[in-house]
Amino acid sequence: MASNALKKPILRVASVRTFAAQAATHPSPGSPKEGVKTTVLPNKLVVASLENYSPISRVSVLFRAGSRNETWDNYGSTHVLRIATGLSTKNSTHFGIVRNIQQVGGSLSVQADREVVMYTLEANRDALEDTLKYLEDVATKQAFKPWELSDNLPRLKYELASIPDPVRALDLLHTAAYRTGLGNSIFCPPHLVGKLSSETLQHYVKCYFTTNRTAVVGVGVSHDTVLPFAQSLGLESGEGPQSSGTYHGGELRHNNTSGLAHVAVAAEGVSLKDSKQVLAASVLQYALGVGPSVKWGNPSGSLLQKAAASAAGSDPFAVNALNVSFTDSGLFGFIASAPANVIGVVVKAAVQTLRGGNVSADDVNRAKKQLKAAVLMSEESGDNLLESIGYQALLRGDVHTGQQLAATIDSISPADVTAVAKKIANGKLSMGAVGQLHCVPYVDELK
Repeated sequence: MASNALKKPILRVASVRTFAAQAATHPSPGSPKEGVKTTVLPNKLVVASLENYSPISRVSVLFRAGSRNETWDNYGSTHVLRIATGLSTKNSTHFGIVRNIQQVGGSLSVQADREVVMYTLEANRDALEDTLKYLEDVATKQAFKPWELSDNLPRLKYELASIPDPVRALDLLHTAAYRTGLGNSIFCPPHLVGKLSSETLQHYVKCYFTTNRTAVVGVGVSHDTVLPFAQSLGLESGEGPQSSGTYHGGELRHNNTSGLAHVAVAAEGVSLKDSKQVLAASVLQYALGVGPSVKWGNPSGSLLQKAAASAAGSDPFAVNALNVSFTDSGLFGFIASAPANVIGVVVKAAVQTLRGGNVSADDVNRAKKQLKAAVLMSEESGDNLLESIGYQALLRGDVHTGQQLAATIDSISPADVTAVAKKIANGKLSMGAVGQLHCVPYVDELK
């Protein structure tokens, strides 16, 4: 599944508004939500919307065109696509896009992961229809002018130089686990910076920005607005090439002298094909621990935290469960960070907990409550709600609301969670590690 750390705002504009300049509001604040509406067009493009009468309208165009689709001759294309968002298109100049969205206090952003490239427009309700054409231009009418791509190379180099070590460890974990396809990095390889031509990017877009691989979603906007916009997109039909999601297992390590070590360990998890099993894995993740539920709090109920604290004593460390689901595979494990002399015992203790395969009913009940709270509270954010609806529509073809997911979580039994835990406990491990690694055990030493 996508990470917030990868969101790259392109036109983040602070909208300064006086009390007299209010966004148009149509129904009264107490008007009920209409519920999620979903339509599949004849060309297989999926359209979904939720009219919640928010004063801010959000519309996204999503493509199944993430880095898993890259091949040896176009590695890094999705990273460069993110960098190129907002540049001149076939219909609009870079200045025109910035100026016109800025003028109405809107914003345009893009995010990309291994499966999805997502373009998002935010604007006041009464300005949305005037700016949708710029979202269409950016998402479907790219020009990739060579001189503009060259001008953006410093930004690309800066992003590569500022990747946090935990993110690098997760990236290495995927490469070790899958090799190709889902193992492709979400970042452009340094040796290919400046080497991806305009023609290469155009070919990538032509192959993967097709109707069969597209969803258009909106929040705070009527279905009657989103549907014509989706129908007007000038995309070719077709499914395009398919990439590999085969799990292999392995290990990649990158040493440096930071004094800290960051280690991500995982076995093959669950895919998005079975929604109940995905939620059972999420319950297991919360049982193992995802960090404090209260800001600056102590995750005292975390099974991983307890095991690592017992091994590390008074030394500092951090360890959280990791659960990522893709359309045809997934990873489940943990990521740990600690000083170089402590990381070894933390990793071994966490692996023993992961290999245990047993979770008590009390831990399952606690985790279910935490997961339900996280699901429902995430929908309080319009950005999170839009992303949730968009990913479900694109990768699954249907959309479940937070209330529906909460009801499914209630139906998950300790036996369901234990079944997932035992599958992971018996799975082949993979590892990605970055930092000072002289005390980090090799993956074949983790029992």
